[in-house]
Amino acid sequence: MAKITLVDTSCLLSFFLLLLADLSCCKEILVGGKHTAWKIPSSPSDSLNKWAESLRFHVGDSLVWKYDGKKDSVLQVTKDAYINCNTTNPVASYSNGDTKVKLERSGPFFFISGSKSNCVQGEKLHIVVMSSRGGFFTGGSAPSPAPSPALLEAQAVPPATGSASFLTSRVGVLGFVGLAIVLV
Repeated sequence: MAKITLVDTSCLLSFFLLLLADLSCCKEILVGGKHTAWKIPSSPSDSLNKWAESLRFHVGDSLVWKYDGKKDSVLQVTKDAYINCNTTNPVASYSNGDTKVKLERSGPFFFISGSKSNCVQGEKLHIVVMSSRGGFFTGGSAPSPAPSPALLEAQAVPPATGSASFLTSRVGVLGFVGLAIVLV
């Protein structure tokens, strides 16, 4: 019969602590993946929504924008303001050229350029933040249906059913290092 030793127990504890540390880490995500991404897209396939489709955003992550604060800004807006490029009453306004927005809840987030003409030409972003439980929304009521694709060009698509669970999608290098320690 195998006997569990103090060394085995401490290795197992180290593994779980590393795994938890990795799960609790939040990412800073550079919008568009580059410093020059907050601009009018050259084509629909170059839109920030197309970029966002390939990512998973989680509660606690932060979006980071880099742009010339003298020429542009970032507005966090409602869905209606996003659809209509309404810049008059934003939820939040940023114009320092180095904007960081922490995603503190699950659900949809909408961002547009502070320049209405830039927004009309496609300088905007719609993302969906997953809940910490691996679903999409933490509130008790279901979200309203997404607007039709005709209204939201290149809209961000939420993760498909059957995609990796929260745990498997967030286990990183530290989790695997901890597993290696336990197995050695």
